[in-house]
Amino acid sequence: MESLKTNPIMPNANGLIKNKFNVIVSGHLCLDIFPDVSRCNSEQFQKGFVPGHLINVGSMTFSTGGAVSNTGITLHKLGICTQLMGKVGNDTLGQIVRHILAAHSPHLGEGIIIDPKVDTSYTIVISPPGVDRIFLHNPGANDTYSAEDVCYSSLNDVRLFHFGYPPLMKMMYAPHKPHIAEIFRLAKETGVTTSLDMAFPDADSPAGKANWHSILESTLPYVDIFMPSIEEILFMLYRSVYDELKKKAIDGDILPFITPTLLSGLCLDLLNMGAKIIGLKLGHRGLYIRTANYSILNGMGRAKPSHLESWTSKELWVPCFVVDVIGTAGAGDATIGGFLSGLLHDLTLEQTTEAALAVGACCVEATDTTSGIRSWEQTLHRIENGWQKRTLDIKLHD
Repeated sequence: MESLKTNPIMPNANGLIKNKFNVIVSGHLCLDIFPDVSRCNSEQFQKGFVPGHLINVGSMTFSTGGAVSNTGITLHKLGICTQLMGKVGNDTLGQIVRHILAAHSPHLGEGIIIDPKVDTSYTIVISPPGVDRIFLHNPGANDTYSAEDVCYSSLNDVRLFHFGYPPLMKMMYAPHKPHIAEIFRLAKETGVTTSLDMAFPDADSPAGKANWHSILESTLPYVDIFMPSIEEILFMLYRSVYDELKKKAIDGDILPFITPTLLSGLCLDLLNMGAKIIGLKLGHRGLYIRTANYSILNGMGRAKPSHLESWTSKELWVPCFVVDVIGTAGAGDATIGGFLSGLLHDLTLEQTTEAALAVGACCVEATDTTSGIRSWEQTLHRIENGWQKRTLDIKLHD
């Protein structure tokens, strides 16, 4: 990859618009509640988190969560002028959500709907060092968020529209009319570039039993950038493959069994379903990207790269940066925020992917979802100063 210094990040005719919203982030919004379990190592966690045990923890941290907050605040902290769209209740938790968002920027949460008939969604996040996080989640207002709640007229003045976590929002996967397809169809009509992130549904819930193949077939033709995790997309589209890998994974982690052949074929299927840029999040194994051909990318909308040929028909597998992991909450959302920032700064695909992983790496250096995020300039400075990467063995278990 060429140095980031060789492609100066300067606004051009296709670049950032000063003093205007460049991105609207919509979808799932909640309040995240983090008990400090940093003193509990992996072994203590396994032994202690069983019925009847008392575990001493530290102080409680409140943070807004969900894709709207995690990706939206990441973009804001990276210097992208961003507005959020979501829904909260007119309750104490909703007041806390609005207060936190206002502390970041008075205008950040202006698109948030306050509905007195619903409860604000919340998540209790248990995230000890070295152990994947556990969520206790109440969907609340997110289950009533629908295609009618998106202000499409606002999209006429922005370059990019990102939506996150439809599997955690009941109306998005409604059996007779999944609202996620309608949202992206109407959004795309405004000429905006569109981006979609997913979430892993409870297998025994209605979301886990929804026909995600059909939902994505009707949605992805209107999606420019699709960035699910490998676990999410395998569960939704290739359940037998997912179940087979879970059987092999003694500790439940399927990542060591993910091969280049599987990734390439899966991304090709997703491109054939209509998406233009596929990014599969692979946890500690990095980020896999595959893009469509020039004529298809040319229909990306207002955030389309000016040097489109450098994004055309590419396949990349890029490893993570080396960091001391404090917590993994929000890492995928931060990675997407970094990717969208690179796109909006008109970087090459290689530079954009590296920036995405750098932002994700910064995120896991903190307990909550956004406090580890640094400015765009600070993030690039770490890359340019030789930030070490993890070793990527793409032949693991092939």
